[in-house]
Amino acid sequence: MGTSDKAPSDDVEMQPKAGALPTYQETSAAVVGELTEEQTYAYSDDRKMGITGAVFLILNKMIGTGIFSTPSGIFAATGSVGISLMLWVIGGVLTFCGLSVWLEFGLAIPRSGGEKNYLEYVYRYPKYFATCVLASQMILLGFSSGNSLAFGRYILYAAGGELKDSYRARGVGVACATFAVVLHAVAPKWGIRLFNVLGVFKVFVLLFIVFAGFAALAGHRLVDNPHNFDNAFAIESGEGYGGGGAYQYCNALLNIVYSYKGWENANYVLSEIKDPRRTLTIAAPLAVGGVTILYVLANVAYFAAIPKADLATSDVIVAGLFFKNIFGDSAAARSLPVFVALSNMGNVLAVSFAHARVNQELAKEGLLPGSRLWASNKPFNSPAASLFLHWVVTMIVLLAPPPGPAYNFIINLYTYPGAWINSFVAGGLIWLHYQKTEKWDPGWHTYLPVILIFLLCNAFLAIVPFIPPDGDWNADGYPYYVFPVVGVGVLILGALYWTLWTKFWPAVRGHKIVSERVVDEDGVEVIRYKKVKTHIA
Repeated sequence: MGTSDKAPSDDVEMQPKAGALPTYQETSAAVVGELTEEQTYAYSDDRKMGITGAVFLILNKMIGTGIFSTPSGIFAATGSVGISLMLWVIGGVLTFCGLSVWLEFGLAIPRSGGEKNYLEYVYRYPKYFATCVLASQMILLGFSSGNSLAFGRYILYAAGGELKDSYRARGVGVACATFAVVLHAVAPKWGIRLFNVLGVFKVFVLLFIVFAGFAALAGHRLVDNPHNFDNAFAIESGEGYGGGGAYQYCNALLNIVYSYKGWENANYVLSEIKDPRRTLTIAAPLAVGGVTILYVLANVAYFAAIPKADLATSDVIVAGLFFKNIFGDSAAARSLPVFVALSNMGNVLAVSFAHARVNQELAKEGLLPGSRLWASNKPFNSPAASLFLHWVVTMIVLLAPPPGPAYNFIINLYTYPGAWINSFVAGGLIWLHYQKTEKWDPGWHTYLPVILIFLLCNAFLAIVPFIPPDGDWNADGYPYYVFPVVGVGVLILGALYWTLWTKFWPAVRGHKIVSERVVDEDGVEVIRYKKVKTHIA
């Protein structure tokens, strides 16, 4: 973290000075070169979202495959009904802590990009280093693969009862992800409308599961009483489940974090939200609070109808097994998993919408090779090129792992690097609060205990996966250290890219392309790209 008021002489974009909130009139200093291109990025008011749209944007990202698929892995790791439920409550508390941190940053820096803007503001030197590391994580691991795979598996389960992972499920997932990306690129208004509709739909699906769970508790089910709530906090071992050590609990919490993932979704697209200060402070807590209650009640419903051994071995198809135990194996009952699949599609739509905007924001900064292409809104006034980039990464991660326990690997890989990023964002906010030179007063204050809870939990999730688990090191079908090594490797790759982009290429070519961000009096964001010589004779 740095607080110096003086930027290095070869910097082109001036960093925010210590003691000042970031402004939207960032000018160039000592620029040598010529204007090569100017592009305007503006969204009309009819394209911007209000409170309702923001609520459903968050809901669609949060309610995806997680709550319908991860409870099996969480119970398998803990071996305890009570502890599993407590972990879901802890996940909700952790989410609210993170939401408070993101609200404070978002109201101070109301611009699309989320943590990219927050890391840039706090970690100013080396310039662009934090941005490059985050860009590597966002682009290479910001995929929709887990939700697309679950969509395919639920569709096949509804069609013929296929339980195991297969390339047929991957093929259906490819169609789902492709549909979402094409819709957002060609008809962006309809993309937003569809995930708003599916946002309402998936809430009803969760409510349906909750009320069906109440019925199961009253004895209305087609299986014997599983007695899961007898001595609920006992840690037991059985087929596919058993009390684990720190690694297993960390894995379970990562799955829960994945299920809650999306609470920060509105921060990624703040430039497309009407009156961000009012909208964000109402929509985000409303969405997170509602989802937390639904998640805990949905888990109670699963335990009310599914025996422990069946739950632990159900893998992704938890909700499908729940419907079968409540409503039987009739054709009508088998169609119920289609509702879960549609919920997964809503999540794919929300994820592709948000991550494409983050990719575009990174490109606006001139950070990516071919930045002008990825930052473009042509030809449909939508980030079509950035959506295509998101699609390519999604396809690679979706199709590369062999059939088997791929789902848990994909969601852990998606979630894990975020623990490192969240730790640095939380640490940065603590630093801003206690730096007297920082005039930090965004209108929302996160208390220190809340930040510390968020920081320490994320540090736990970042470090513990490197600790060998009890028992078989390949219990999930791959070495326990694969996803943390890959996750950290992606962050290190960002550091290597920073070296090439800021040191090696300028030295070899003698110039670099930089972007100047200006917001005019009408509130329209304009990005001007300039060719800047790095060596002056």
